[in-house]
Amino acid sequence: MIQLERISVKYGQALALEEISLQIDFHEIVAIVGRNGAGKTTLLKALIGLMPLVAGRRMLGDQDISKLDVEAIAKLGVALVPDMRRIFPNLSVLENLKIGTIGHQPGHWTVDRVLEAFPRLQERLSFGGDQLSGGEQQMLAIGRALLANPRMLLLDEPTEGLAPVIVEQLVHVFAEVHRQGTGIVLVEQNLKVPMKLAQRQYVLDHGQVVWSGTNEELDAQRAHVESLLTTGAAV
Repeated sequence: MIQLERISVKYGQALALEEISLQIDFHEIVAIVGRNGAGKTTLLKALIGLMPLVAGRRMLGDQDISKLDVEAIAKLGVALVPDMRRIFPNLSVLENLKIGTIGHQPGHWTVDRVLEAFPRLQERLSFGGDQLSGGEQQMLAIGRALLANPRMLLLDEPTEGLAPVIVEQLVHVFAEVHRQGTGIVLVEQNLKVPMKLAQRQYVLDHGQVVWSGTNEELDAQRAHVESLLTTGAAV
């Protein structure tokens, strides 16, 4: 599993994450939920090495990977789909996907299997990245990450602003990714998609974990958890 042990992260002099601890197995789906500005994106960046830790440790099993950079952590099998997608606008869909195969690990996901999961991309292979709709860009960003055949996939608000039919397609693909043995960390603002997929949930507010538990525990405390997502936790 990958673990964060009492980590803290700063933006300049401002503390963005404060003494956060969590652990995620490579074969489960875990959701990180919270309001805008709660620290969710920063947490994903800390997991993959895009943000330096000012305190605490990042562990992979018994190995301390706190000082490893993003490239080294990616080689250990962690892939990120960022919130802005970051596809190459001047490259075609196929060229964007081929970039995902550079230095990849062998595994289930190939270009053909990605196109099977996202038939819309098959119809758009020669289109430039800037010619795609928002939903198509998200499919492309996810497909590119899958081509690395990661052990863990980090998804930063993958359903934000998308039509319900696209959201349902993504939920189906994420479930298939999980069935193929890849762990998922899913960041969202609300519980709707995480409750369909995740086994466990962490709620962030003001850079701290203010609640965590299983779906069963969440159901028992649903009103309290939803209040944390709307009014926040006292600090």
